[in-house]
Amino acid sequence: QVQLVESGGGLVQAGGSLRLSCVGSGRTLSSYAMGWFRQAPGKEREFVAAISWSGLSTYYRDSVKGRFTISRDNAKNTVYLQMHTLKSEDTAVYYCAAAPPGRDWDRQSRYDYWGQGTQITVSS
Repeated sequence: QVQLVESGGGLVQAGGSLRLSCVGSGRTLSSYAMGWFRQAPGKEREFVAAISWSGLSTYYRDSVKGRFTISRDNAKNTVYLQMHTLKSEDTAVYYCAAAPPGRDWDRQSRYDYWGQGTQITVSS
């Protein structure tokens, strides 16, 4: 079993930056692809970004490309999501998740383990 705990959320003004962290326990995350998803009020949860187990490959939804960066430190069992130039439409609960290596990183069904989420609110 893998337990994931997100942190770093909060209230930020539009144009600001935040960095989310996701710490894993119970098993090393180094054998998993990791993803970030988000769910805005009244909307379905959606894919944000993913990173391969090695960190060499990353994948983003179009609306965050150039603003968000996903990274990982396997020695710390931690995955990060650095977010810049935040917009009101980025307001959501952000979840990290772990998936076995493979394709289709934007598919939620691929992910076996999920964190509880951390709220980000961007004020305009």
